Amino acid sequence: MQSRSTTAALDPLFRALADPTRLRLLNLIADREICVCYLVEILRMSQPKVSRHLAYLRRAGIVASRREGKWMHYRLRTPDDEAAAAILREVLRRLQPMAAMRKDVSRLTSACCAPRRFEVPAAAPAPHELPPQHA
Repeated sequence: MQSRSTTAALDPLFRALADPTRLRLLNLIADREICVCYLVEILRMSQPKVSRHLAYLRRAGIVASRREGKWMHYRLRTPDDEAAAAILREVLRRLQPMAAMRKDVSRLTSACCAPRRFEVPAAAPAPHELPPQHA
């Protein structure tokens, strides 16, 4: 039988995972920290819409953010609850081979290597890889 704390941890996780845009965001930040400006360009969505989805993921406890000057950077945060962490790891693993998710990552690679191709501000810091998270 699940404890009440596990159920409480899973509810916001499943709600956060129920949206295709949030899944795309999680796939993009799965193993890197990335400036919101890249997310806006890759997803081809408005900055307020992307920020609302990122705020939802933050409230669910699976995304962390930090400010560097005027730039907001986002990265994956592993939930403290082991059941929630295992579900998130499996979802991310299942997203990787999907064509749409691979296309997003490809666009990120292109944006980082050829920033003029996108409308990313020239001064925006490039995403950087994070060390692998241990389970």
